[in-house]
Amino acid sequence: MTARNESTARELLRLDGVTVRFGTSGRPALDAVDLEVAAHEIVCVLGPSGSGKSTLLRVVAGLQQADAGQVLLEGSDQSGVPTHRRGVGLMFQDHQLFPQRDVAGNVAFGLRMRRASRADQDRTVAALLDLVGLPGAQRRAVASLSGGEQQRVALARALAPRPRLLMLDEPLGQLDRGLRERLVVELRRLFGDLGTTVLAVTHDQQEAFALADRVVVMQDGRIAQTGTPLEVWRRPATEFVARFLGFDNVVEATVQGEAAGTPWGKVPVPEGTPNGPCRLLVRPAGVRLTPAAEGLPATVTARTFRGSHVTLLLQPSGGPQVQAACALREAPEVGERVGIAFAAQDVVVLDAEPGA
Repeated sequence: MTARNESTARELLRLDGVTVRFGTSGRPALDAVDLEVAAHEIVCVLGPSGSGKSTLLRVVAGLQQADAGQVLLEGSDQSGVPTHRRGVGLMFQDHQLFPQRDVAGNVAFGLRMRRASRADQDRTVAALLDLVGLPGAQRRAVASLSGGEQQRVALARALAPRPRLLMLDEPLGQLDRGLRERLVVELRRLFGDLGTTVLAVTHDQQEAFALADRVVVMQDGRIAQTGTPLEVWRRPATEFVARFLGFDNVVEATVQGEAAGTPWGKVPVPEGTPNGPCRLLVRPAGVRLTPAAEGLPATVTARTFRGSHVTLLLQPSGGPQVQAACALREAPEVGERVGIAFAAQDVVVLDAEPGA
């Protein structure tokens, strides 16, 4: 059993009302953010550029001072504690390896700063390089490494001092899609085996959902939603989160009983949905294609191959476009007339946006 399975309750990191302001006007970069991370948990902070996710990481690391609020590590307030005394590991998007040092010299850097013996350094470096898939690479020059190999060396260097919290800033952002998809699986396995507590920031949804135990979506310096990857994907909390995840079937609606009146006509809603006006999301998986005479008439205006399925854009005779997902063998061609029906289990009633 891994350390992650043995203990998930003990709190390792807590942010209480953390606020950061740059300049004298405008919206704060972080606006009274509250966040908890349990020991051995992998938390990915997800959001577009300017949402505050990198500022949050810098505050936890001690690289950015908060204007208000507290950062606590294992219950201890970190105000005034410098980065090198916080017991955290940092790994940045550009890796920031030392070009004048070989692989072993890079991985052992934190150990030397802690005055570990040469024998301890050698043992730890060898063990970590085995762990990240680079056995025997100690004497290799940094310039000879591929992007993926540099990422692995940077990870080994961050893990070497055995940080109580490992923080990753867009760790796979410079790698191509195929390599990112392979490495994110390896990272999750590695962190699980080691019981590492991880706080990562990324703008890549697939990366966050594949790596994280819990996802935190940020909007304008605030937390818009937090939950497991499955919870966030199935039930986006707000229109912002839905659209950030790529769901565009969002309309104004009025719920009455088991259905809602929308620009697309009546749409079924989940049991127990309260009556009244709201914003409604229909996930593409909940859009069912029917013969044109049996559903909402629409024309296929675009189709995009997604590997496992096809994404369709459908234009009803009235109302906004509808995005649908269907199997390749069942996908109609552009220009075909189809009908649209909606499945209640993929209809989500969205919360109002903050300040709305």
